[in-house]
Amino acid sequence: MTHIISIQSHVAYGYVGNRAAVLPLQRLGCEVTAINTVQFSNHTGYGAFTGEVFTPAHLKEVLDGVEALTGLKDVQAVLSGYMGDEGIGRAVLESVARVRAANPDALYCCDPVMGDIGRGFFVREGIPAWMRECAVPAADIVTPNQFELAFLSDQPIESLDDVLTAAARLREQGPSVVLVTSLDIDDSTPDTIEMLVDTAVGSWRIATPRFDFPVAPNGAGDFTAAVFLACCLRDQDGMTNEGPARALASTAEAVHALFTHTFEAGTRELALIQAQNEIVAPRQRFDAERVR
Repeated sequence: MTHIISIQSHVAYGYVGNRAAVLPLQRLGCEVTAINTVQFSNHTGYGAFTGEVFTPAHLKEVLDGVEALTGLKDVQAVLSGYMGDEGIGRAVLESVARVRAANPDALYCCDPVMGDIGRGFFVREGIPAWMRECAVPAADIVTPNQFELAFLSDQPIESLDDVLTAAARLREQGPSVVLVTSLDIDDSTPDTIEMLVDTAVGSWRIATPRFDFPVAPNGAGDFTAAVFLACCLRDQDGMTNEGPARALASTAEAVHALFTHTFEAGTRELALIQAQNEIVAPRQRFDAERVR
């Protein structure tokens, strides 16, 4: 059984961070060890929230306990998302190093959560530079959105050529697979949203219908990174050949199902429970187009 350590935020109400990642990983057949960086009542997009931010020492102690109990040799991947500060970031990379020491084949999937088009950066000062200089080079898989890709590659993203050039720049830093989410470029169809996966052997693009949410639900990026990682791990091609392309299509189908249920429910939170069966067996299929 695939074993993943997911180091992310946690909320009591709603679906962001580990609350958006753990269930889909489990439904896709993964054993998940969830290490929470915070415990909040709800995500910060509501404006008011309660709870506590955990220290880097707390994260280390939790991993110490897990390692003492079960060891880390069976861990096949580490997944990380939003990082509140550089201290948490360093603790995440130390955790990755410990897992790789026990299992050199273990993957690190980094969702470089920093900002978005229209909002700009929403993380603390210093995190974007740290993400570019430290986290991305340590990762095997990175899952930036279009805004984050532009920052990490230090170039504007307007065309398909821009995306491919920027993704190649990220791969030169260390990752072998780059998944670009929330892609909206000059040749995109207005009523769709796209994703693109880029590897050394090729690049593939996929489009799904866009939903006009009154308030965009939080946590979709956390869900997407988790599903993509699980799909890469379960494919025998994994990170090579057309494995990432198949993972892209499966991820797009799961995200579309989640958005469909969320839109129909009319809720600000992701309708994760309602969509859980379609994460495994989506009703609507989408094909990835090879673009390189």
